[in-house]
Amino acid sequence: MDVTGEKAEVRKVALALRKAAFDLDGGGASGVLSSVLAGYRGVPLAGYMPIRSEIDPLPAMAEAAAHGPVSVPVIEAAGAPLRFSRWEPEGPMRAGPFGASVPVVDDFFDPEIVIVPLVGFTRAGARLGYGGGFYDRTLAQLRARRATLAIGFAYGVQCLEALPLEPTDQTLDMIVTERDIIDVTGGSAPRP
Repeated sequence: MDVTGEKAEVRKVALALRKAAFDLDGGGASGVLSSVLAGYRGVPLAGYMPIRSEIDPLPAMAEAAAHGPVSVPVIEAAGAPLRFSRWEPEGPMRAGPFGASVPVVDDFFDPEIVIVPLVGFTRAGARLGYGGGFYDRTLAQLRARRATLAIGFAYGVQCLEALPLEPTDQTLDMIVTERDIIDVTGGSAPRP
């Protein structure tokens, strides 16, 4: 089976695991993410507007927005990197592609930290997304300009033993779950 076919099969399993965790989520899953971001107060960051059964980063993003700029991804075209537009809690939003809301007014900037939604991940920092390559292109572009911290945010059950990888796949520096911080780079992750 080719890598694309393998990814499709793994994606199906990982999405089912994520949905089961989402259904049991009683709220508060972003507490560990908030504790990590507290160590980076004021650093420009990008979060995401959760769709489907993605773990919700919005409480952590709102807390971070009190200390520095926060943005969300905007898809401008298929095959293009994401751009990130300034987001404010309770700010006006409009419908964007794939069901994710985006700010009504575009105010783009490059984040130094990117919180990445995940379908699946490994403890070594491999990630599986929806298959569009948006985050891979974007992280490659941002990292070519300067150091960019990629933090995957997911439920712990989305951790898989291995993922089929392609040369263009970008790895994560850290993974945050509802309970754990997995520092892939080997440094010490900020703790609550």
